[in-house]
Amino acid sequence: MSDNRPIGVFDSGLGGLTVVRALKQYLPNEDIVYFGDTGRVPYGTRSNDIVKKYAREDEAFLLSQNVKMIIAACGTVSSVAYMTADELPVPFFEVVTPAAKAAAKATKKGRVGVLGTPVTVKSRSHARAILNLLPDAVIVANSCPLFVPLVEEGWISADDNVTFEVAKRYLEPIKQGDVDTLILGCTHYPALKGTIARVMGDGVTLIDPSVATATSVKEYLKNNNMLNENGGKYKYFVSDRPDSFSKTAKILMGESLELDVSQVDIFDYIQGK
Repeated sequence: MSDNRPIGVFDSGLGGLTVVRALKQYLPNEDIVYFGDTGRVPYGTRSNDIVKKYAREDEAFLLSQNVKMIIAACGTVSSVAYMTADELPVPFFEVVTPAAKAAAKATKKGRVGVLGTPVTVKSRSHARAILNLLPDAVIVANSCPLFVPLVEEGWISADDNVTFEVAKRYLEPIKQGDVDTLILGCTHYPALKGTIARVMGDGVTLIDPSVATATSVKEYLKNNNMLNENGGKYKYFVSDRPDSFSKTAKILMGESLELDVSQVDIFDYIQGK
């Protein structure tokens, strides 16, 4: 058996394209519909109630595309709006739980760092998930609000001095915490792996939530006979002008892309309409 409907992926902006990149790598035969809510980015500084409202609207749009699964490729939604999954008629994945499982498996000392948006860090979602698996673990977290604009400006080279200095300041409390594993708790952050690794050194394992999520999704689809064996098509939607989509997509997906991107009015897709 198989299920040829597409996988739906959404994010507050374009950071979730790193999840699409990982899905393409681990599930090349799957069709994917991506929605980036670029008209209301960022979610990471919003109230929890607003994030939940936006998540429901994003999910409603993806359901209109006849998806077989929805992935919240957003650390903020995954941290404070994961409960919207209870309202969905399709399976739901977020990026916190897979990353926490990968970190718990990787750490040798039980000392794990977490980077994320202010809302993600304040929610302590990663800490709760890790402590459920490793009750004696020590979690050291810090928010990194400047990382997203740096990525979207394309300042992602490990040799970029501006990005390196910003990373050093954000990562200082993480280094002081003597962690051996570090979760990149926002889907933009994998684009800065080189810089973060340069600051943290060789002794720290970096956990990419995009890869952790893609491998979990692959396992679920396989176990539930939901794999698509004849796909590989992709549709991209945004809620604001798509002018800079290709530039940012190239940064986040690591390849030169000229993508067909459509703009949608997200207010037409309110849950229950």
